Amino acid sequence: MARLRRCVAALAVFACAMPAAHAMTDAELAGILGKRLHGDRTGACFAAAVVEPASVSRAYVCADPAMEARIGPDSAFEIGSVSKTMTAALLAELIRRGEGSLDDPLADWLPEGTVVPAFEGQPILLRHVVTHTSGLPALPPGAPIASQADPYAAMSPEDVLQALGRVELTRAPGTRTEYSNFASMLLSLAVARRAGMDFERLADEWIFTPLGMEGAHVARAPAGVRVAEGHVPSGDATPPWTFHVDLAGVGGVRATLDDMVAYVQGQLGQRDTPLRSAFDTTQQLLDGDGGRGFAMNWMVAPLDGRSVHAHEGGTGGFSSLVAFDRDGGRGVVVLSDTAMTSLGGLGGVGMHLLDDALPLDGPRTVARPDEALLEGLVGSWQVQGMPMEVRRKGDTLEIQAAGQPAFELGYDSEGDFYPLQFDAVLRPSRNPDGSYGFHWMQMGGVAPAVRVQADGRAAPVEKLAPELLEQYVGTYPLMPGFNLVVSVADGQLHGQATGQGRFALEPAGEDVFRAPAFGIEIRFERDGEGVTALELHQAGQVMRGERR
Repeated sequence: MARLRRCVAALAVFACAMPAAHAMTDAELAGILGKRLHGDRTGACFAAAVVEPASVSRAYVCADPAMEARIGPDSAFEIGSVSKTMTAALLAELIRRGEGSLDDPLADWLPEGTVVPAFEGQPILLRHVVTHTSGLPALPPGAPIASQADPYAAMSPEDVLQALGRVELTRAPGTRTEYSNFASMLLSLAVARRAGMDFERLADEWIFTPLGMEGAHVARAPAGVRVAEGHVPSGDATPPWTFHVDLAGVGGVRATLDDMVAYVQGQLGQRDTPLRSAFDTTQQLLDGDGGRGFAMNWMVAPLDGRSVHAHEGGTGGFSSLVAFDRDGGRGVVVLSDTAMTSLGGLGGVGMHLLDDALPLDGPRTVARPDEALLEGLVGSWQVQGMPMEVRRKGDTLEIQAAGQPAFELGYDSEGDFYPLQFDAVLRPSRNPDGSYGFHWMQMGGVAPAVRVQADGRAAPVEKLAPELLEQYVGTYPLMPGFNLVVSVADGQLHGQATGQGRFALEPAGEDVFRAPAFGIEIRFERDGEGVTALELHQAGQVMRGERR
């Protein structure tokens, strides 16, 4: 099922970095983007800017330099879930004007008679919606999906409201972070209703026009704006995504690079806007957030004693990232005309631009897998209950889900297989016994594959006994204000970093666990009395925390 891109990767690896020390030039920025992108198998193009108090650097770079004419200053990109931060600002302004409170029940902002689920009498509040703790599922159950290429086109406000009646909350709102586009659609509708105008007009009058975002729009493109064409990671063009105007606050805004520069300058206080107070409000960590690191639709993570606000976005053919360090006066925008969701989004290049102490990702180039890996993956599998066959095809593999055609897979320098025809990733992993497994990653979802035995049944998954898992449970501070909480749920170990979603950990050796989909390895340390600390390894970074 399609979903918009989540905020950042599983862990904020930039939590221990130092701020960049000098203003960046356009040529320097283009050089950095070229190092990340030239030769990349996706063929993607990036438009990026680094915003500083006295200057702005801009660059437009493609994996194939011959294709750089396909984007430019007049190109409007789908910014996906970065739109949610704009919806939050509209909500904050309505609250400033006395139109409500973050402690209002969501039901009060929806049409009279709308059935909104509660948990044991505890209602969903607006603060739960903007911190993704509402308890609502990722997508509205039963709402029509037009197609995988344009999933939201057939959804109306009525469809989304009616879907609320098909939801039963399984926990109290405010108790767990679970990213929900469903909740964000409802918020988009709610702010438009409360303001008395459609979402596009509201965003234009309150955000776009005051900030000088002349190309920003939802459906009504201003004159002189070229709507960029989106692409899947194979390089093929893909249709734009369509939203009902009043649901567009979930991910339907389109904007040029200069539009997003103006938006970041507004967030940093470097550009005048009537929403100055509203922007300030959206940036504050919310009381009762339980240390999750959420402001109003902004993810907040530590940076050398300060805070970075960030949000990523992704649609079927586009990716985006906005991040800024308010205290340092520095911000970053990265927009791509290619869906990079399955490849980890734009966080790597974006955080490097925000802080050059962080490593820069290199291009993903076409590579050749070794024979042991190919043979180790061949066989019958189940992915979320769906049968899937993996077969050899020359020097690579092909994959075929039940009832679907077979698709040839390429292989890249990062060790991932990928379908040549659509956006997904097969990420291999090595089991403790030397055998191979994989995770299937598509449209923001990550699912483990389970090998099917000769009798047609899924092979049993080896699990550690509950009493063995409990010995790892605890809170491990990795940085001031940035903890990794290790817990047990459903017979499996899980990790959750401050401000981010919970992820499963698989045993990979004695006192070693991995989350292969996110490139995470955790190594626990012991003394004679038990587990005392852990090391978290991700993207070349190592962070250590002692158990408490």
